[in-house]
Amino acid sequence: MTAALIRYQGALLLRSQRWLGPVLLYAAFVAVGVRPGEPVLDSLGWAAAGLVPVAAWLVRVCVTLEPDAARDCAAAAAGPVRVHAAALLTAVGAAVLAGAVAGAAVLLIGARRGVPGGAAAAAGGLAVLACALTGAAVGALGSRPLVRPTGFAVLAGGIGSLAALVIGASPARSAVTALVAGSRAGVADLPLAAAAGSLALAAGAATLTCRSAARRG
Repeated sequence: MTAALIRYQGALLLRSQRWLGPVLLYAAFVAVGVRPGEPVLDSLGWAAAGLVPVAAWLVRVCVTLEPDAARDCAAAAAGPVRVHAAALLTAVGAAVLAGAVAGAAVLLIGARRGVPGGAAAAAGGLAVLACALTGAAVGALGSRPLVRPTGFAVLAGGIGSLAALVIGASPARSAVTALVAGSRAGVADLPLAAAAGSLALAAGAATLTCRSAARRG
């Protein structure tokens, strides 16, 4: 049932074309900040950091795609928790896919400077995952069912994304910092702790919002 719901949410997202805004924003962010011949780890850090607001935006898009009547029907058939979880997973999948494409491009044009390609790819992949999950947590906490008015949701997503990139304890900041530090040292350290922290943060945010959706459903 969950896989079917994810396919349903994915089809809704594609047909709505509301993914264009965050994806184009991310493409512009990467195009501005990444240049051929620059250190690959620095560029991977830039590409990963841009995923935080993009993932938050995609979550907002996915949880508001359906009209209330259609969402109520889906919730009645599969349960509000599964419906909301499917929307969150769809947003995370879209953000990770965008980050993977950007990361692959960076690996092709970036200067490795002694950093093995496999190690750079692994470190960049973990950073992409950490930033996508952190952004998804921000988006989940700043969207319905917790925050319904559009203006407040946009404000919450913007402030939350900025905080996720600035606060030292943020998994996203830790992952990006690890890549930048590794670039200076010429070593691709894997941001495993940041990835694990982002997973815990995203799981907590998803649990909270899914339970809230169940109560309001």
